Amino acid sequence: MRQELMSLPKTLAEDVAKNLVMVAKLLDDEPERAYQYSRVALRLASRVAAVREAAGFASYAVGKYSEALAEFRAARRMTGNSELWPVMADCERGMGRPERALAMAGEPEVQKLDRAGQVEMRMVAAGARRDMGQADAAVVTLQSPELASNSIQPWTARLRYAYADALLAVGREDEAREWFAKALEADQSGSTDASDRLAELDGVEFVDALDLEDTADLEETVEPEETADGDVSQPVEESTAEEPDVDERLSDEDMVESEPEPEADDAKDVEDEDVEPVAGATSEGQAAGPDEDGDDR
Repeated sequence: MRQELMSLPKTLAEDVAKNLVMVAKLLDDEPERAYQYSRVALRLASRVAAVREAAGFASYAVGKYSEALAEFRAARRMTGNSELWPVMADCERGMGRPERALAMAGEPEVQKLDRAGQVEMRMVAAGARRDMGQADAAVVTLQSPELASNSIQPWTARLRYAYADALLAVGREDEAREWFAKALEADQSGSTDASDRLAELDGVEFVDALDLEDTADLEETVEPEETADGDVSQPVEESTAEEPDVDERLSDEDMVESEPEPEADDAKDVEDEDVEPVAGATSEGQAAGPDEDGDDR
């Protein structure tokens, strides 16, 4: 990315870099704000592949799958590599086209992926199978040497979680519990909710101590006060009016924007001509549902 930004004027490159840093910082916890920063970076330097990729992930995080797919395709054309292939397929799922996602799982680009990318592609394909109502096929799709391995890799917890979830979907509860436990064992970064799923299968309910205290406070009764003439005074309710929510917007200090990069006379911004704008479907923790070709997103 640094090399790409070096092709820009110094001030512009600094502004683009600052916005990209904010995208990375906010993407997990505040995706809407990350998306806003990505749009600024995109206006400033749309010909930089790193900017298109960051914009794609920000759009993906807020469920704008059609927009994300366009950005990923543009970045892929600029770089020529296939590492974004799995997330592009998952965008197809998000747009309701699992058949197309499944077709992408069989394309030659998958063979160009590293091991982590191929595992990711396998999980996307399994999700597409489930979207299409092929729950048993989803289980088979996830069975692989990577799943059987005892080696802990960055993707191990998510793969085991996806397999456990697929088993549960076909009614194999005992096996599902075993694999949720294995996912929890490998989940050193807390990337899944395997512990909650295990508790759910075991019938365990967690109660927040603070909630118990609040309930106890509500159950306390207030004795009415008796006035001098024997009447019982009524309690005066305190105002419960809440202050209006303030719509959080990026401040001028937060968002860095400068003059966009100048366009060459004989060039135009890279656009994705082959993407049909389709209203993005909402994806669950893993994905969304169908089209014509198609733990744990």
